[in-house]
Amino acid sequence: MKSQEIRTQFLDFFKSKQHLIVPSAPMVLKNDPTLMFTNSGMAPFKEYFLGNAKPKSTRIADSQKCLRVSGKHNDLEEVGYDTYHHTMFEMLGNWSFGDYFKKEAIAWAWELLTEVYKIDKDILYVTVFEGDKQDGTKMDTEAYDLWKQHIAEDRILKGNKKDNFWEMGDQGPCGPCSEIHVDIRSAEEKAKVDGKSLVNMDHPQVVEIWNLVFMQYNRKADGSLQELPAKHIDTGMGFERLCMVLQGVQSNYDTDVFTPLIREIETISGVTYGKDEKVDIAIRVIADHVRAVAFAIADGQLPSNNGAGYVIRRILRRAIRYGFTFLNQKEPFIYKLAETLSHQMGHAFPEIRKQDTLVHNVIKEEEASFLRTLDQGLLLLDKVIEDTKADTISGKKAFELYDTYGFPLDLTQLIAREKGYSINEDEFASEMEKQKNRSRSASASETGDWVTLVEDETEEFVGYDTLSVDVKLTRYRKVTTKKEGDQYQLVFNMTPFYPEGGGQVGDKGYIETPNGDVVHILDTKKENNVIIHFTKSLPKNLNETFRAVVNEEFRSLSASNHSATHLLHQALRAILGTHVEQKGSLVSPDYLRFDFSHFSKVDKGQLEEIEEFVNSRIKENLPLIERRNIPMQQAIDEGALALFGEKYGDSVRAIKFGQSMELCGGTHVQQTGDIWYFKIKSEGAVAAGIRRIEAITNVAVGDYFESIEKDYSEVKQLLKNPKDLVKTVSGLQDENAALKKQIEQLLKDKAKNMKGDIKNQLQEVNGVHFLAAQVDLDPNSIKNLLFELGGEVDNLFVLFATAPSKEKAMLTCYISKDLANERGYDAGKVVRELGKYIHGGGGGQNFFATAGGKNPGGIPKVLDKAKEYVS
Repeated sequence: MKSQEIRTQFLDFFKSKQHLIVPSAPMVLKNDPTLMFTNSGMAPFKEYFLGNAKPKSTRIADSQKCLRVSGKHNDLEEVGYDTYHHTMFEMLGNWSFGDYFKKEAIAWAWELLTEVYKIDKDILYVTVFEGDKQDGTKMDTEAYDLWKQHIAEDRILKGNKKDNFWEMGDQGPCGPCSEIHVDIRSAEEKAKVDGKSLVNMDHPQVVEIWNLVFMQYNRKADGSLQELPAKHIDTGMGFERLCMVLQGVQSNYDTDVFTPLIREIETISGVTYGKDEKVDIAIRVIADHVRAVAFAIADGQLPSNNGAGYVIRRILRRAIRYGFTFLNQKEPFIYKLAETLSHQMGHAFPEIRKQDTLVHNVIKEEEASFLRTLDQGLLLLDKVIEDTKADTISGKKAFELYDTYGFPLDLTQLIAREKGYSINEDEFASEMEKQKNRSRSASASETGDWVTLVEDETEEFVGYDTLSVDVKLTRYRKVTTKKEGDQYQLVFNMTPFYPEGGGQVGDKGYIETPNGDVVHILDTKKENNVIIHFTKSLPKNLNETFRAVVNEEFRSLSASNHSATHLLHQALRAILGTHVEQKGSLVSPDYLRFDFSHFSKVDKGQLEEIEEFVNSRIKENLPLIERRNIPMQQAIDEGALALFGEKYGDSVRAIKFGQSMELCGGTHVQQTGDIWYFKIKSEGAVAAGIRRIEAITNVAVGDYFESIEKDYSEVKQLLKNPKDLVKTVSGLQDENAALKKQIEQLLKDKAKNMKGDIKNQLQEVNGVHFLAAQVDLDPNSIKNLLFELGGEVDNLFVLFATAPSKEKAMLTCYISKDLANERGYDAGKVVRELGKYIHGGGGGQNFFATAGGKNPGGIPKVLDKAKEYVS
């Protein structure tokens, strides 16, 4: 049975049980401060479990893309070494929100597995929660008795809290669970060892395939449990493992979920899967990781140096280094797998097909960048090895290579071992633990339970219509972090404060008590569909009615930049083409940042056109046309742009200025004239195929023009207030160019005069005319001089060093072509190896190469070592 059919049968089965089938939510979470990625099937439904929103249906089923690489659920280090852990995986799930409970969940799971998928009952085991004394919970006898109706009692096993009690986090909804395990070992193996003894023992052929979670408790901050008012079902079945069972193979990687990728990796690398364990691990790592990276990029998360972007970069770099070390791939190659992935999964997940060009380009650029880093790391490792007196390399040095340059420990160990060295692994582990402790300390937080003052099912946002309103505090909690100290999170029955989302920063302001006391709102965010207001203190009387007031200037400037962002998006599509898609944005009171897909640099003329387009719309003073709560499809049919990777409900809000129409929840000006003026400050690349524009509007433009005027006045004063400033500057440029030509001629003359002296300094070593010396010439003069010498002197080997400044050094090596070809000399290798002494590197051809570095103090060592190449 093909994987596509397996997925379809699951969804069709639950559709027949009156479940609403919903598409996978994006794997990248943009507006959830508690999670970077969707790490489980239930993550997109948290707000329903918490009672903060009502689902479209009380019964839902889906196949959800998930990513587990950080935090509590971290499978990264197992990936590739075993056959059933993955970074990205699909979670097939069925959900009940206060509808059916254990009886139906268990019966339907058994029906699907044994009657629809035809899995042999004799290879299945189930587990139920045995209870936990510390929590005061008893054995789940209800689930046990229900299972007895379907499976032999000796196949129902009891599990502890670790295996059979599922929790969303340290706090929140949780409950006992019942796992279904499958034993796919051979008959001979089953005869030797009973399968029940291998359940939950990390055996590769006795694995859990489905977890039925019975959400019936809420975990409080003190660790205690309280019953939920409504009970829910949350199930998750690993799609890849299910395919392994139904396709009769012994590994997830042998299913058609992975085999197309593995075949393509074999073709690219020229290796064969299944012959060498180290090679197999590398292939599994790459096949797994490219899926995670590609889908993350398709969902809107580009690799970067922080946050979620760093996680994606780390996954990709892990794949690159396995290819580099074990598949001998020294050039970018993983990007070539994007097409296979798009073809394979594009039907179920159309986003991967739509974004395949972006995925291809971003991965290719990341590969090239990291391979350059690996080259630099190899040079540094050579220096570390050279400076190591004994046969054990310092773990601190190995950690520095890992931490600063991303050079992995296993690669350091491999290279060191080849040269007869080992790594002090205990020292490395100690440094790693110190870093982890620093990280934990920096991010450590303590969150109290919500204290409910007023029961309020719906928190109303009124900030589109007013900036101040009377409110009641419905609940609050205390949160303590190292960075912010003690803070309070407040929830009101209604609020004018816009929460951070859609790129726009959250509102600031204050709440005022009847007696005039003020509590400042420092930030506003949305968590699990609840708008949370951050303060440093609580009002004295929590039950009073407060006046909530948004900072008008902060909101006004944010709205100006947000509306300008919409006009910018329209301008880009009109001028550059409709291929332009928004890939990210930041809207603050100070400036706006807009990331978009485009294949090349936006030139000066195009930027001027874009500015003119936006400012023309501003001058037209177009009125805001706001459509609230209209059906999603209606908005799309009317021409509204939906941003890719955003999560939209059935009803949406559409914002229109003239011909610009987008789905948007942010705040906007009432007419475009309120923006006043739009000015682009910069345009540049973020990643392959992604450009970024930063711009300002309103007050910031006024400040910018004032600054330009000030600079203009200062330049005029420096030039003695000429009548025609442009003409004067142009004259200075002409004069400067003439002086440069004179200097170049003087340097040529200097080099020509030096040529005789250099010829006299040449030494004959093993039939080679050799010289290593420090000279005071510019790079172009050095090159000309060396090539002239090469035309006059046979068998020439010259290395020149120069120090243009206290923090810059340069090496240039010239070797006669005949000499290089006959004796195997390589100028590129010479400068790369000697470059480590000046803390740099470089390269070139075998007869001419250069290197740059930051340590002129290393030049004497370079000159001393150079002679060894001809001795």
